[in-house]
Amino acid sequence: MSRRTLEPEPKLEAVDADYDRLDQVLAKVTSADRPIDVFCCLGTTIGRAGSKAAFRRVDHDYVLALGRWARGASAHRMIVISAAGADAASRVFYNRVKGETERDLAALRLRSLVIVRPSLLSGQRDEFRLGEQLALIATRPFRRLIPAGVRPIDAADVAQAMLDAALADAPPAVIDSATMQGAGSRR
Repeated sequence: MSRRTLEPEPKLEAVDADYDRLDQVLAKVTSADRPIDVFCCLGTTIGRAGSKAAFRRVDHDYVLALGRWARGASAHRMIVISAAGADAASRVFYNRVKGETERDLAALRLRSLVIVRPSLLSGQRDEFRLGEQLALIATRPFRRLIPAGVRPIDAADVAQAMLDAALADAPPAVIDSATMQGAGSRR
């Protein structure tokens, strides 16, 4: 499922996103004759969502709906992007929602759940995010001095770490940002 049109790929079934009708959209996905992996990279910002409730709907409710579908489809594994600092007991709303999402996905008892927790993502974006850009610029001269777990991480490293987890048939796990650093160049 994607918000954007994807290039055709023989091993990939792309479904246009309609997150408010997720159950109906996913019901049209053909059942696979081989194990399927579900990759979830869905997320937004409170600013883009418009409110905390709308943010929660995207970052928690839609992700959980996809997890329920993955369980029902007997997916081999689900790999989900969360965030460094995710904690269901956090006072920080963003981190709390990410932690609640992880907790609620774990409660689904999927065959295998891999959570990736990147720190601040660097890479090309379709939208301008002033706060992120300022943080990336401010940390650039000191990047090598910043501990790997909190150092900004390239989106390509996160994508490669997710793919590596699927190809390695990784057991259920949480992969932190430090572990993902440089994954794109190690392939």
